[in-house]
Amino acid sequence: MTTLPGSPWLERRGAGLWFDGCELGALAREFGTPLYVYSRRAMLAALAGYQRALAGREHLICYAMKANSSLAVLQTFARAGCGFDIVSVGELERVIAAGGDPGKTVFSGVGKTPAAMRRALQAGVRCFNVESERELEVLSGVAQSLGVTAPVSLRVNPDVDAGTHPYISTGLRGNKFGIAHERAVGVYRRAAALPGLRVEGIDCHIGSQITQVEPYLDALDRVLDLVEAVEAAGIPLHHVDLGGGLGITYTDETPPATEGFVTRLLQRIDERGHGHRTVMFEPGRSLVGNAGVLLAEVLYLKPSTGEGGRNFCIVDAAMNDLVRPAMYEAWMRIEPCHLRADTPTQDWDVVGPVCESGDWLGRDRALAVQPGDMLAVLSAGAYGMTMASNYNSRGRAAELMVDDGRASLIREREDARSLFALERLLPAG
Repeated sequence: MTTLPGSPWLERRGAGLWFDGCELGALAREFGTPLYVYSRRAMLAALAGYQRALAGREHLICYAMKANSSLAVLQTFARAGCGFDIVSVGELERVIAAGGDPGKTVFSGVGKTPAAMRRALQAGVRCFNVESERELEVLSGVAQSLGVTAPVSLRVNPDVDAGTHPYISTGLRGNKFGIAHERAVGVYRRAAALPGLRVEGIDCHIGSQITQVEPYLDALDRVLDLVEAVEAAGIPLHHVDLGGGLGITYTDETPPATEGFVTRLLQRIDERGHGHRTVMFEPGRSLVGNAGVLLAEVLYLKPSTGEGGRNFCIVDAAMNDLVRPAMYEAWMRIEPCHLRADTPTQDWDVVGPVCESGDWLGRDRALAVQPGDMLAVLSAGAYGMTMASNYNSRGRAAELMVDDGRASLIREREDARSLFALERLLPAG
């Protein structure tokens, strides 16, 4: 028995690939492919690192549900005591449908509409992470129209380079997110003066798939400088929200262990004299990324026909199911669900059936495969299903949750009728 990189729940037993007590090849044959499979135990184990570090301190862990918003995933974290970080009113409705507590939910995002603000106020969200001065003014008006007070935190942009992919960097001056560090005190004064608002805290999020603690410490120092300046202006701040973004292992990344990472940030907070404040985190990928795999069936093998050609392994999963490789050129490990001894290993580009040259899941992968074999794309629990589409009129994949040998279907596969259920033909004539 051999454990594979990324998750202690993913292991090779003989020739078979097993995930949290379930043989993946058997699941693929029973439920069909493409198929997302998530491990409940892997999610809770990832969460436990945050919980241990924060034990005994006033805190709130808000799962950043944009990473994976399936109801059973949200239910898992809600039952474990988590709140949620949302960026749309649709995500709020998912929290409620999954049994989550709006009162433990923070509403982030640069483009909140008045209608979304109204629904969030009616639901009783814990806090709005506000990202512009104009948003403050709109929220003030909506709150007054409802006769309520909106709790607010300003998301500040510390201009710290997190050293990650530019598409998922959020803490630099050139990013669209947050309020510039040098303007923050003035905007806090404006927030405190507006009717219908109540200043609660400060928020910062510098990016995603971050594998070093130093950018966080740099951002934290800048945030705490602002806390001191804002309170010197007479505006108390009750919580510090440090966002999320801690990375996972896809290939050779070595992110810090969660418990040690959080402990270092808490130590810096204490050293600066802010240990009395509620601390909030918004982890996403680090909770679910290595807790999921995508299963696909090999449809055809298309070997190279000459010098400079490539070997193509065509599978039934595509960029509409998992867009990360096409969008970010992300490297994700691909493993056969059953090792073959009767087929030579070759380098293959694993590609899907979508009509785009960018439709690939992995390039130059050493695989011994034949048509009908099942492959597993590892570390697919984050930004897989949430970014899936119906491009080429392809139904989205089914989803399973496994838990110590038990498998539950948590989302049915989309059929053709579901693809156009909301569409209407033109009237006759």
